[in-house]
Amino acid sequence: MAQGHIIPFMELAKLIHHRRRCTITVVSTPANIRALISSFPSTPTFRLVPLPFDPTHHSLPASSESCDTLSTPLFVRLLHASLSLRPAFSFLLSDFLSSPSAPSRLCVIADVPTSWACEVAESLGAHHAVFSTCGAYGTTSYFSLWQHLPHARTDADEFPVPSFPDSFRLNRSQLPSYLRAADGADVWSAFFQPAIATSLRSKSMLCNSVEEVETSGFRLLRNYTGLRVYAVGPLLPFLDEKKSYKRAGKAHGLSVDACLEWLDAHPPASVLYVSFGSQNTISARQTMELAKGIEASGKAFIWVIRPPVEFDIGGEFKNEWLPEGFEERMRESARGVLVRDWAPQLEILSHASTGAFLSHCGWNSALESLSRGVPMIGWPLASEQFYNSVMLEEELGVCVELARGKEVVVPGKEVERVVRVVMGEERGAELRRRAVVLRELLEDSMKEGDGEGKGSSLKAIDEFLEIALSGKSQMNGGSLNS
Repeated sequence: MAQGHIIPFMELAKLIHHRRRCTITVVSTPANIRALISSFPSTPTFRLVPLPFDPTHHSLPASSESCDTLSTPLFVRLLHASLSLRPAFSFLLSDFLSSPSAPSRLCVIADVPTSWACEVAESLGAHHAVFSTCGAYGTTSYFSLWQHLPHARTDADEFPVPSFPDSFRLNRSQLPSYLRAADGADVWSAFFQPAIATSLRSKSMLCNSVEEVETSGFRLLRNYTGLRVYAVGPLLPFLDEKKSYKRAGKAHGLSVDACLEWLDAHPPASVLYVSFGSQNTISARQTMELAKGIEASGKAFIWVIRPPVEFDIGGEFKNEWLPEGFEERMRESARGVLVRDWAPQLEILSHASTGAFLSHCGWNSALESLSRGVPMIGWPLASEQFYNSVMLEEELGVCVELARGKEVVVPGKEVERVVRVVMGEERGAELRRRAVVLRELLEDSMKEGDGEGKGSSLKAIDEFLEIALSGKSQMNGGSLNS
């Protein structure tokens, strides 16, 4: 029920459909299905099915079927409301299995927040697996933190994380505010703890990452879950082609042609791309400082800009949140473009002029950046982004963290310094070199071939499908995504 989950889910569905030509049924709420139809029209073997859902029955605004523009209190309310989809899904699956045209084998693949779908599948004798749209390291961190709440057992700023090496420590500043405040009796714990526990009872787990990129992360994840974990990433739209991807019905605020024309006018690796994803934004004061720092750095930029966290993220952006005359100066000098709404992110990251990505370190954005060999400036804001940032900087060496959280205020001088470092000729050159190495690993993981020539992620998805659709281990077949 968020872009960061829907996009990799659809890419997984397309990959499965391509590998085995089985019938895919994607289920979600009505508004999400309507949005998907524009990019993924239903066919007899690739179906989009809505489950009845009325947000107003759960004290949510009428249009609230995605958490992308919801405030934090409404976000958690939507998570709890999603549990009401279970009876309709159970009826759909039961009806599907009992129909004369039912397949001989069926597999349900469920997102972690909707892992109850695996319980439904188990009760009806269907095979099931849970799918983590995050990376292995981020998934393990998030699971362990929510299940054990180690920060609640100490007053120290730094604390160990269960199932991680003894030397590993996290800081309270690396926790989203709702996790930092969690005590096991709060509304967030009441949702995530059962969802994670149910996920761990599934037959197996699919993970949107690459074995060779997250070797230690997958070791941690397998040890923590005890599940058979398949590394099936990177699940990205048009990994090998430059095509415009209309994100689940969202129109671009900057057309692809206009974007590429602007980028063509700039030298290689000279443009900074700034985006905090579909659900995140920063404070008004920090927006001002970020603009000052970017301008002072002298670097050209494309900035996907949204209203500050104190305001409606889905509302209109006001120039008063920027330094006086900022947008006009940047436009007249051709130094910067401010994009309201959506930007063609993959096309921007694919362009030779793009030299760095200032990002919230959401996993989709991280994979998109790495798949194009673009180093990152990290500013994690929520969810597992904090742990992605740690891994990207400390283990992979492709990121420099500028700040963390929505409450922090980083002076423009520090923004300027970090931008210059990451896009410079010393540290920046090494970051770019490492990013190119990782790009090659991601590309190799999806290579077609025979035997050792086949990419590791294609091997993993083929192995999963062979087990899930073979009729072994009480399986009933097909593929139904929830």
